[in-house]
Amino acid sequence: MTDWIYPYPTLYPGRLIKRYKRFFADIELDSGETITAHCPNTGPMTGVCIPGNRVQVSRSDSKTRKLPYTWEMIEVNDVSPTWVGVNTALPNQVIKAALTAKVLPNLGNYQQVQGEVPYGKDKKSRIDFLVTGEEIPPIYIEVKNTTWTDGAIALFPDTVTTRGQKHLRELTDLIPQARAVMLYFINRGDCPQFAPGDSADPEYGQLLRGAIAQGVEVLPCRFEVTLTGVRYLGLAELNL
Repeated sequence: MTDWIYPYPTLYPGRLIKRYKRFFADIELDSGETITAHCPNTGPMTGVCIPGNRVQVSRSDSKTRKLPYTWEMIEVNDVSPTWVGVNTALPNQVIKAALTAKVLPNLGNYQQVQGEVPYGKDKKSRIDFLVTGEEIPPIYIEVKNTTWTDGAIALFPDTVTTRGQKHLRELTDLIPQARAVMLYFINRGDCPQFAPGDSADPEYGQLLRGAIAQGVEVLPCRFEVTLTGVRYLGLAELNL
Protein backbone atom coordinates (compact mmCIF):
# COMPACT_ATOMS: atom_id res chain seq x y z
CA MET A 1 0.00 0.00 0.00
CA THR A 2 1.23 3.55 -0.80
CA ASP A 3 1.17 6.37 1.72
CA TRP A 4 -1.98 7.73 0.10
CA ILE A 5 -5.12 6.05 1.40
CA TYR A 6 -7.15 8.24 -0.94
CA PRO A 7 -5.66 9.89 -4.07
CA TYR A 8 -7.40 13.06 -5.21
CA PRO A 9 -8.48 13.50 -8.83
CA THR A 10 -7.22 16.51 -10.77
CA LEU A 11 -7.72 19.62 -8.65
CA TYR A 12 -8.24 23.22 -9.74
CA PRO A 13 -6.98 26.04 -7.46
CA GLY A 14 -8.78 29.22 -6.58
CA ARG A 15 -10.03 31.42 -3.76
CA LEU A 16 -13.29 31.27 -1.82
CA ILE A 17 -15.62 34.19 -2.44
CA LYS A 18 -18.53 33.01 -0.29
CA ARG A 19 -20.48 29.98 0.83
CA TYR A 20 -24.28 30.19 0.94
CA LYS A 21 -27.39 28.05 1.31
CA ARG A 22 -25.04 25.42 2.81
CA PHE A 23 -24.46 23.61 -0.50
CA PHE A 24 -23.15 26.40 -2.73
CA ALA A 25 -19.78 28.14 -2.86
CA ASP A 26 -18.73 30.90 -5.23
CA ILE A 27 -15.05 30.51 -6.07
CA GLU A 28 -12.68 32.51 -8.26
CA LEU A 29 -10.35 30.06 -10.01
CA ASP A 30 -6.73 30.97 -10.68
CA SER A 31 -7.69 30.99 -14.37
CA GLY A 32 -9.81 34.08 -13.66
CA GLU A 33 -13.12 32.27 -14.08
CA THR A 34 -15.71 32.58 -11.31
CA ILE A 35 -17.66 29.38 -10.66
CA THR A 36 -20.35 28.09 -8.32
CA ALA A 37 -19.20 24.79 -6.81
CA HIS A 38 -21.10 22.20 -4.83
CA CYS A 39 -20.21 22.38 -1.11
CA PRO A 40 -20.52 18.79 0.17
CA ASN A 41 -20.70 19.81 3.82
CA THR A 42 -23.89 20.38 5.82
CA GLY A 43 -22.17 21.73 8.93
CA PRO A 44 -21.26 25.31 9.86
CA MET A 45 -17.57 24.69 9.00
CA THR A 46 -16.57 26.74 12.05
CA GLY A 47 -13.12 28.26 11.71
CA VAL A 48 -12.45 26.93 8.22
CA CYS A 49 -15.00 28.67 5.96
CA ILE A 50 -12.97 31.84 5.41
CA PRO A 51 -13.64 34.02 2.33
CA GLY A 52 -10.44 34.89 0.50
CA ASN A 53 -8.62 31.72 1.49
CA ARG A 54 -7.09 29.34 -1.02
CA VAL A 55 -9.28 26.40 -2.07
CA GLN A 56 -9.13 23.39 -4.37
CA VAL A 57 -12.03 22.01 -6.40
CA SER A 58 -12.52 18.88 -8.47
CA ARG A 59 -14.53 18.66 -11.68
CA SER A 60 -16.95 16.07 -13.01
CA ASP A 61 -18.08 15.91 -16.63
CA SER A 62 -21.23 13.96 -15.74
CA LYS A 63 -24.19 15.33 -17.68
CA THR A 64 -26.54 14.60 -14.77
CA ARG A 65 -24.81 17.11 -12.48
CA LYS A 66 -26.06 20.68 -12.25
CA LEU A 67 -22.74 21.87 -10.79
CA PRO A 68 -19.66 20.26 -12.37
CA TYR A 69 -17.26 21.49 -9.66
CA THR A 70 -16.99 20.16 -6.10
CA TRP A 71 -15.23 22.08 -3.33
CA GLU A 72 -12.67 19.64 -1.87
CA MET A 73 -10.42 21.57 0.54
CA ILE A 74 -9.45 24.96 1.92
CA GLU A 75 -6.13 26.30 3.20
CA VAL A 76 -6.10 27.79 6.71
CA ASN A 77 -3.56 29.24 9.16
CA ASP A 78 -1.34 32.01 7.79
CA VAL A 79 1.61 31.04 10.05
CA SER A 80 1.71 27.35 9.07
CA PRO A 81 -0.66 26.85 6.12
CA THR A 82 -2.67 23.63 6.34
CA TRP A 83 -5.11 22.10 3.91
CA VAL A 84 -8.42 21.08 5.50
CA GLY A 85 -10.81 18.63 3.87
CA VAL A 86 -14.25 20.08 3.09
CA ASN A 87 -15.93 17.14 1.38
CA THR A 88 -17.71 15.18 4.14
CA ALA A 89 -18.45 12.33 1.73
CA LEU A 90 -14.75 11.43 1.76
CA PRO A 91 -14.14 10.32 5.38
CA ASN A 92 -16.22 7.16 5.03
CA GLN A 93 -14.49 6.33 1.74
CA VAL A 94 -11.09 6.81 3.35
CA ILE A 95 -12.00 4.81 6.45
CA LYS A 96 -13.34 1.96 4.33
CA ALA A 97 -10.02 1.85 2.46
CA ALA A 98 -8.10 2.05 5.76
CA LEU A 99 -10.14 -0.78 7.29
CA THR A 100 -9.70 -2.91 4.18
CA ALA A 101 -5.94 -2.32 4.29
CA LYS A 102 -5.92 -2.88 8.09
CA VAL A 103 -3.92 0.25 8.85
CA LEU A 104 -6.02 1.44 11.81
CA PRO A 105 -4.89 0.27 15.28
CA ASN A 106 -6.62 -1.57 18.12
CA LEU A 107 -9.21 -3.44 16.06
CA GLY A 108 -7.84 -6.97 16.26
CA ASN A 109 -7.80 -9.71 13.66
CA TYR A 110 -10.98 -9.04 11.71
CA GLN A 111 -11.92 -10.52 8.36
CA GLN A 112 -15.04 -8.68 7.20
CA VAL A 113 -15.94 -5.00 6.82
CA GLN A 114 -19.56 -4.04 6.20
CA GLY A 115 -20.96 -0.54 5.73
CA GLU A 116 -24.30 1.02 6.65
CA VAL A 117 -25.48 -1.89 8.81
CA PRO A 118 -28.85 -1.46 10.63
CA TYR A 119 -28.55 -1.35 14.45
CA GLY A 120 -29.96 0.41 17.47
CA LYS A 121 -33.52 0.51 18.75
CA ASP A 122 -35.79 -1.35 16.31
CA LYS A 123 -32.86 -1.35 13.84
CA LYS A 124 -33.82 2.15 12.73
CA SER A 125 -30.26 3.48 12.75
CA ARG A 126 -27.31 2.54 10.59
CA ILE A 127 -23.74 2.20 11.78
CA ASP A 128 -21.04 3.44 9.42
CA PHE A 129 -19.03 0.20 9.66
CA LEU A 130 -19.39 -3.22 11.25
CA VAL A 131 -16.14 -5.17 11.53
CA THR A 132 -16.30 -8.89 12.29
CA GLY A 133 -14.05 -11.91 12.58
CA GLU A 134 -14.18 -15.49 13.79
CA GLU A 135 -12.20 -14.86 16.97
CA ILE A 136 -13.32 -11.35 17.95
CA PRO A 137 -16.58 -9.76 19.08
CA PRO A 138 -18.35 -7.58 16.50
CA ILE A 139 -17.00 -4.03 16.34
CA TYR A 140 -19.39 -1.18 15.54
CA ILE A 141 -17.65 1.94 14.22
CA GLU A 142 -19.24 5.39 13.88
CA VAL A 143 -17.26 8.01 11.91
CA LYS A 144 -17.38 11.77 12.59
CA ASN A 145 -15.67 14.34 10.36
CA THR A 146 -13.64 16.81 12.46
CA THR A 147 -12.22 20.14 11.26
CA TRP A 148 -12.81 22.66 14.10
CA THR A 149 -9.78 23.43 16.27
CA ASP A 150 -8.52 25.28 19.31
CA GLY A 151 -4.84 25.73 18.57
CA ALA A 152 -3.43 22.24 18.05
CA ILE A 153 -6.52 20.51 19.49
CA ALA A 154 -9.13 19.12 17.11
CA LEU A 155 -12.68 19.52 18.46
CA PHE A 156 -15.99 17.79 17.75
CA PRO A 157 -18.71 18.88 17.40
CA ASP A 158 -18.63 22.51 16.20
CA THR A 159 -22.37 22.96 16.78
CA VAL A 160 -25.16 21.31 18.75
CA THR A 161 -25.70 17.85 17.27
CA THR A 162 -28.72 15.91 18.48
CA ARG A 163 -27.88 13.27 15.88
CA GLY A 164 -24.38 12.91 17.32
CA GLN A 165 -25.80 12.65 20.82
CA LYS A 166 -28.13 9.89 19.62
CA HIS A 167 -25.20 8.00 18.11
CA LEU A 168 -23.31 8.08 21.42
CA ARG A 169 -26.32 6.69 23.28
CA GLU A 170 -26.77 3.92 20.72
CA LEU A 171 -23.09 2.99 20.83
CA THR A 172 -23.21 2.82 24.61
CA ASP A 173 -26.20 0.47 24.42
CA LEU A 174 -24.07 -2.02 22.45
CA ILE A 175 -21.79 -2.63 25.45
CA PRO A 176 -20.93 -5.36 26.54
CA GLN A 177 -22.33 -7.60 23.79
CA ALA A 178 -20.11 -5.89 21.21
CA ARG A 179 -17.27 -3.40 20.94
CA ALA A 180 -18.36 0.15 20.15
CA VAL A 181 -15.93 2.62 18.57
CA MET A 182 -16.36 6.33 17.95
CA LEU A 183 -13.85 7.28 15.25
CA TYR A 184 -13.12 10.97 14.81
CA PHE A 185 -11.75 11.67 11.34
CA ILE A 186 -9.45 14.65 11.91
CA ASN A 187 -9.51 16.09 8.41
CA ARG A 188 -6.31 18.13 8.71
CA GLY A 189 -2.74 17.29 9.65
CA ASP A 190 -1.94 19.98 12.21
CA CYS A 191 -3.75 18.67 15.30
CA PRO A 192 -1.90 16.15 17.52
CA GLN A 193 -4.66 16.30 20.17
CA PHE A 194 -8.44 15.76 20.24
CA ALA A 195 -11.13 16.90 22.68
CA PRO A 196 -14.92 17.18 22.70
CA GLY A 197 -16.24 20.57 21.58
CA ASP A 198 -17.78 21.44 24.95
CA SER A 199 -18.33 25.11 24.16
CA ALA A 200 -20.41 24.22 21.10
CA ASP A 201 -22.36 21.30 22.60
CA PRO A 202 -21.74 20.68 26.32
CA GLU A 203 -24.26 17.82 26.40
CA TYR A 204 -22.31 15.99 23.71
CA GLY A 205 -19.13 16.33 25.78
CA GLN A 206 -20.84 14.90 28.84
CA LEU A 207 -22.29 12.02 26.82
CA LEU A 208 -18.89 11.24 25.30
CA ARG A 209 -17.18 11.09 28.68
CA GLY A 210 -19.98 8.92 30.03
CA ALA A 211 -19.81 6.62 27.02
CA ILE A 212 -16.06 6.17 27.48
CA ALA A 213 -16.61 5.33 31.15
CA GLN A 214 -19.04 2.61 30.08
CA GLY A 215 -16.70 1.06 27.54
CA VAL A 216 -17.09 2.97 24.27
CA GLU A 217 -13.68 3.26 22.59
CA VAL A 218 -12.45 6.44 20.92
CA LEU A 219 -10.12 6.51 17.92
CA PRO A 220 -9.15 10.13 17.11
CA CYS A 221 -7.53 9.43 13.74
CA ARG A 222 -5.27 12.09 12.22
CA PHE A 223 -5.16 12.55 8.46
CA GLU A 224 -2.94 14.81 6.40
CA VAL A 225 -4.74 16.45 3.48
CA THR A 226 -2.51 17.37 0.53
CA LEU A 227 -2.99 18.24 -3.13
CA THR A 228 -2.02 14.66 -3.97
CA GLY A 229 -4.19 12.75 -1.54
CA VAL A 230 -5.05 11.86 2.05
CA ARG A 231 -2.49 10.16 4.31
CA TYR A 232 -3.06 8.52 7.72
CA LEU A 233 -0.80 9.99 10.42
CA GLY A 234 -1.80 7.93 13.47
CA LEU A 235 -3.88 8.63 16.57
CA ALA A 236 -4.20 12.02 18.25
CA GLU A 237 -3.84 12.27 22.02
CA LEU A 238 -7.24 12.18 23.70
CA ASN A 239 -7.68 15.28 25.86
CA LEU A 240 -10.72 14.96 28.12
